[in-house]
This record gives sequence, C-alpha cells and structure tokens, in this order.
Amino acid sequence: MNEIPFYKPYIDSSEKKLINEVLELNKTSKIDRLEKDFSLYVGSKYSLSTCNGTAAMHLAMCALNLKRGDKVICSVNSFSTLAEVVRHFDAEPIFVDIDKEDFNMDMNELEKVLEKNNHKKLKAIFVTHVAGQIANLNRIYELASIFNVKVVEDASQALGATYEGKKIGSTGSDITTFKFSQQTKNAISNGGIMATDKKNLMQRAKLLRNHAIVSDGWDKYGNLGYVYDVVDIGLKYDLNELNAAYAVAQLNKNDIFIKRRLEIVAIYNKELKNCPHVSIPIKKNSHVYSEYIIKIDKNRDSFAKKLKKNGIFTSLHFIPIHLLSYYKHKYSLRVNDFPNALTNYQQILSLPIYTGLTNKEVYFICEKIKNIAKSCV
Repeated sequence: MNEIPFYKPYIDSSEKKLINEVLELNKTSKIDRLEKDFSLYVGSKYSLSTCNGTAAMHLAMCALNLKRGDKVICSVNSFSTLAEVVRHFDAEPIFVDIDKEDFNMDMNELEKVLEKNNHKKLKAIFVTHVAGQIANLNRIYELASIFNVKVVEDASQALGATYEGKKIGSTGSDITTFKFSQQTKNAISNGGIMATDKKNLMQRAKLLRNHAIVSDGWDKYGNLGYVYDVVDIGLKYDLNELNAAYAVAQLNKNDIFIKRRLEIVAIYNKELKNCPHVSIPIKKNSHVYSEYIIKIDKNRDSFAKKLKKNGIFTSLHFIPIHLLSYYKHKYSLRVNDFPNALTNYQQILSLPIYTGLTNKEVYFICEKIKNIAKSCV
C-alpha cells in the first residue's frame, strides 16, 4: 500500500481547460465568472474574490471598519488565522469554549461571554463551522440581535453546506468567508471569497481589495485607466485569473466532492463504530465532512505515529488558540481556561477524507486503526 496523504486535490480536464483559456488571453474574465457563479451557488446577492481565504477574512474585518480596541468573539477551537486577522487591527479576539460533541462554540458559553463583554467596543461574533458541521446559527443570530453585534462566518470548511434549507453564505450573517484550497502550505492554487447580502459591506470591501483605487476602469488585460485616484489605505487582495480559473472548476465540482465524502463517511462510521478506544464524529447539525474527526481515548499521539508508520497521514483540527504561544502570553491565558477545548484537543485526530480517496484505501485505514486500537493499553 502506498502512502495515503491527509489531503490531495481532485483535478481533471476542467481545470486545465479553463486555465488554458486564461493563457490564450481571448476569453471573458474568470474572476467575474467565479463571483457570479459563487453567488448563484450559495444564494448571496454579492460575492467578492480574494487571493486566499485569510485575505477574505481580513477584508471582512475591514468592511466592518474594525478599529483598535474593538472586540470580536470567536471560538477557541479554530485555526489561528481567525484571531490573527482581528489582531492586525490591534483589536481583541475574545475566546469561547466549545461543545465537546460537535467542536463548535458552546451556546451557553457564548451567551456568558457576550454578557461579560457587553459594551460599545464589542463588534462581532466570528463563527467557525468546524469540519463542515454547521454551528447553531439561529441561536447565534438571536444573541447577535440582543447584544447588537455583527455575525461573520468562517465557512472555510463548510462550502456547500446548508442550514434550514439555505446554503451557508445566505442564511443571514453579515459576511461569510470561504477558501478554495484545503492546503495550508504548498497549495496548487489559492483563492478565497466573501459573500454578503449587504451592499455597503461589499462596496467597502471591493474598494479596499485593490489599493482603494478609484478610476475610470481597467481593461480586460488588467491595465489601469489613464486617470485614477486613491481614496483610502487599501490592500492588494485581488485574485488573479489563473487562480480564478482553477476555483471555477473546483466550485463546479463541489457537490460531487460532498457526495464522495459522505460515501467515505458511511464506511468510516460502519467500520469504526465499535472500535475500542475510538469515538466517531457526532452529527448534531447539517454536516459536509470537510474533515472526519475521531477521538482516541488513549495516547492519541502514539496512535497517530503508528498510523504514519503504516503510510497514513493525519492532522489536528484544531490546536486550541489559547495553547499557542502568542495568544497564551499576550492574554495571560491558562491551559485550563477552556476545559472542553483542552479535553478534545488531547483526543482528536482527523483522518484522510477527499474525493480521490478510494474505498480500498478507506478500508485499509480502518483496518490499521482497528489493529492499533487492539494494542492500546
């Protein structure tokens, strides 16, 4: 059996065709197509592409006009980029502990944190849908209304997921951000996008995305008009045509990706249901399983090392932010400040789950997990 990577992108002729059209310089903009296709797919009024997912998150904070000393509430169980984009404004991320079953923000804890930080500097709740399982948005919207704060979703792992019949991106949040690449490093292509129904937020983000330049326009080759002005301190977060072409092709296959992941989930669930020392994911809400996260009740690290020796690569989603050196020291956070996140972190392990993963490979992974579990002491 060859090595099974944690993630491998699924690429076919559609990516190559669209990329070649860009290189031929004679087709319409793939950036425009991506933004239109994305709005149709998720059901939002507006979509704005960015050079990567982190840029989309940062641009969302810009659109909200985040300022120094403002406070943004977020889950302690998310990737560090979420807190990072808040800190770039010298604003403060306020962390919330999680539900141990679905890994998303615990609603009771969220309410407590909102009450404790209820003042004019409190600006937003930044929601993460961990592994593709949707957080309790109705309760979040209810709390946001009570405390008069915005709601921004990090849907990096939830593209194509639905909540009460609506796709994530059109459920009522102020802004929802996505990314098109699962790889954090050495990605084949990068891209992000933000979706909103609010025209003023989209106009603000669009202005800042490319140096806050105002002009008569750009030609189809991306050349700036003869007369232009700069009206604010902007950024350089626009997506290029090659990455947009790749993203269009991937977006068009997203429902196929979800369908295949659910097939893999069915095998994992059946094979690992009664495996000693292993707990399979608990589905409490709509779930597209961008990650398949199990829990190991005895020596998770040793378990992962043994899987790697068998050629199976795994990952963690996520190391709680309060354990990361910068945030731990900056805010004097203690290890036990977020007990649910800490307990989960000591047990969680994300298994490979992607379109190109074969049934044979999935059964091989399950076989090795069961064999390793038998030797756990």
